Amino acid sequence: MGKLTEIINLACERAKALGLPYKGALTPAEAHDLLRLAPGARLVDVRTRAEWDWVGRVPNAVEIEWNQYPGGVRNPNFLAELQRQVDREALVMFLCRSGARSDGAAQLATEHGYGDCYNILEGFEGDKDASGHRNTVGGWRHAGLPWVQG
Repeated sequence: MGKLTEIINLACERAKALGLPYKGALTPAEAHDLLRLAPGARLVDVRTRAEWDWVGRVPNAVEIEWNQYPGGVRNPNFLAELQRQVDREALVMFLCRSGARSDGAAQLATEHGYGDCYNILEGFEGDKDASGHRNTVGGWRHAGLPWVQG
């Protein structure tokens, strides 16, 4: 079994165990591997413009706010923007700060015909540590994966 199949199977088993309504749940390292191994795979970063600008960006990610900045109001154009920028047949991985907004995005996309949706667990910054700081426990940046300052 190849690495691509191995990652997808593990992500699907994880989603099933967690009772998730979409195809799979990935660690940041697995998501990075899928971007390299699966032609046409897309990473959709659903954080806010402020997060992209001030915290950092994942190179070549599709950026669509789940909640709008400022104010945090849900982006009413999220689905339309997704449909315009990402093919419904693509393997789509959703990323946010810690994995919550991306879970909602993966659910919505699945409900609207995207059949190969994955949430990136831990998100870009991971969970807060004992001192209340992010980027020290899990997450895309902490894993040393490619990112650029906004």
